[in-house]
Amino acid sequence: MSGESPPRPSSAMDLYELVLERDDLAELDPAQRRLALRELVAEEVPQCDLGTCVAQLADTIDGFGPLSALMRDSLVTDVLANGTEPVWVERGGVLETTGVAFSSTDDLLALIDRLLGAAGARVDSARPIADARLRDGSRIHVVLPPVAPDGPLVSIRKFPPARFGLSDLVDRGMLDSTKAALLEALVKDRRSIVISGATGTGKTTLLNALLGAVPDTERVVLVEETPELRPACIHSVSLIARPPNVENAGEVGLASLVRAALRMRPDRIVVGEVRGEEALAALAAMSTGHEGSMVTVHARGPDEALERLVTLALQAGSGASEAALQRQVTRALDVVVQLDRDSTGLRVVSAIEDVE
Repeated sequence: MSGESPPRPSSAMDLYELVLERDDLAELDPAQRRLALRELVAEEVPQCDLGTCVAQLADTIDGFGPLSALMRDSLVTDVLANGTEPVWVERGGVLETTGVAFSSTDDLLALIDRLLGAAGARVDSARPIADARLRDGSRIHVVLPPVAPDGPLVSIRKFPPARFGLSDLVDRGMLDSTKAALLEALVKDRRSIVISGATGTGKTTLLNALLGAVPDTERVVLVEETPELRPACIHSVSLIARPPNVENAGEVGLASLVRAALRMRPDRIVVGEVRGEEALAALAAMSTGHEGSMVTVHARGPDEALERLVTLALQAGSGASEAALQRQVTRALDVVVQLDRDSTGLRVVSAIEDVE
């Protein structure tokens, strides 16, 4: 009995090469490209495999390649690729290895170039370290050889698609209702707050939630190294730092942005994370009529957070003594909110302490 023979199975590489031959696909947006991919490969694979095949191609072209399934996992907060070794993730506050790995360093480099290129960033041997914010809001950090001798290192920090309020954080166990009510009152009373914690303890998540308690009549200026904050307050504007270009020119640092923010009629200034000399400018802002401002800092406890702010402010080279800066810290700040992880990996507000 004669009839059409079923489509012959094609390897993923065959299909990808077929796609590369179609220059017109590059002119389409991702949704249109996905439809075009379906039409293109429909005759190459069995109907039962068509959906899976198109999804894999779309992930390779527009998504995160081998990392796509991990990036879609709502429980995953960090994706860590270490060269061609198995990829690690943080899921539910716990690091674990996966069965995902890149087949070659070239494949990983191709993904890096595509993701950074779409974000307007670049990385190469001359500048082997790069940070960027991806289209889905995630933050990517890349380190290339020879700085990373065992192969390219990629760290992706995912952020929840929904904006969490304080009540959401109570539901998730980060804090109880009593602490949530206290923090909301502190924000509305225009108390200046520093949020302290180690990496991955939820400083940005809590800061976003606190900004939701800012009255609608106030203007908030956000200063960040990479755009992570998505506040619920109605009147907020963002200033984002810019790294130097390939000629080592054009850099705009956080300290310059904090000074610029002071000229933008802010009621509050928020610094996403204080890491350097911008600490002095932030302290000056909070000491001179911008009560209710907020910063985050990497520290293991409230006392260490205040000490670290003094140390960072010294980097500005203003000539102020350490004792003078300690006094400025105590004048500028009202409250330290400490975040930690408990024994299960859950992010929790472990302390809310007045600055004395």
